Amino acid sequence: MERATDAVLIVSETDDLHADALAVTLREHHRLDPIRLDLRDFPTETGSFRLDKTGTNRALSHVHGLDDVRAVWWRRPHPCRVPHGVRAADDEFRQAECDGFLQGMLWSIPAYWVNDPAAERTASRKIVQLETAHRAGFAVPETLITNDPDEARSFVESRSVPVIYKRTGTGRGEFSETRIVTRAELGRLASIRSTPTTFQDYVDATCDLRVVWVDGVEWTVRIDSQAGVGRVDSRLDTSVAFAPDRLPASVSKSLATLMGALGLSFGVIDLRLGADGEYYFLEVNPQGQFAYLEIKTGLPLFTSLANLLVCGDGAVAGW
Repeated sequence: MERATDAVLIVSETDDLHADALAVTLREHHRLDPIRLDLRDFPTETGSFRLDKTGTNRALSHVHGLDDVRAVWWRRPHPCRVPHGVRAADDEFRQAECDGFLQGMLWSIPAYWVNDPAAERTASRKIVQLETAHRAGFAVPETLITNDPDEARSFVESRSVPVIYKRTGTGRGEFSETRIVTRAELGRLASIRSTPTTFQDYVDATCDLRVVWVDGVEWTVRIDSQAGVGRVDSRLDTSVAFAPDRLPASVSKSLATLMGALGLSFGVIDLRLGADGEYYFLEVNPQGQFAYLEIKTGLPLFTSLANLLVCGDGAVAGW
């Protein structure tokens, strides 16, 4: 059943190409011009929240129609950009007040959220993902996440297969590729004391799969990662073949269980098809990159997301 939407709000960076593409799709397919908001514009721009007998009113000086919003794509929110003063304690106070005000005003909007901010914050934690995926029935490579150099060394040396290492957090920063631990790197493990690191059995693969989940609609892309330089990290080589694919029913069931348990209506999931025929869960990014997948395969990913925001259903006619 369709859900009539008065307005769609996209919260992201001003120059986010994914937000630009979705805005174009909303205009072309739904004749709807979305509201765009970069949280870094506050408090340069003013804002107010008012509650009285007649109801509530939300206002930002550079944005119109917040009270008409019925769906939100919480794509890439930033902290407010608060000017620095003389005292660090004052800066921290002002930052907390600005973030608390703007987030509270937006989160109070009775809208359909993609994704719910509270659920997304929890689901972004890699440890939560791995535990939940395991309980959902996924095969998960044996994993150690630690800041203890001795524990890490013991894990690596005890494995009968190579071990990869990668970052544990999902915060913004420089691109960090997944690598296999070498003998030389074992001597530099002291550096993980201040940066807890993920160590995991390397899965000898047939291919990698990237799944864009749109509230129950699976868009699966098979990446021929073993044909190029991205054999360990498929993100390193987009020159290999990309093709639409489908997951086995048992894997789809585990995926639906996982996303339901995490409370996510949208996410980009990385799976690896092992040489042993097993589908291994690697991670889910609640707001992962997917535009290149549409470019490579022609899958209507932005149309699906636009349909979800406007109609409450990510299905696309003819697919």
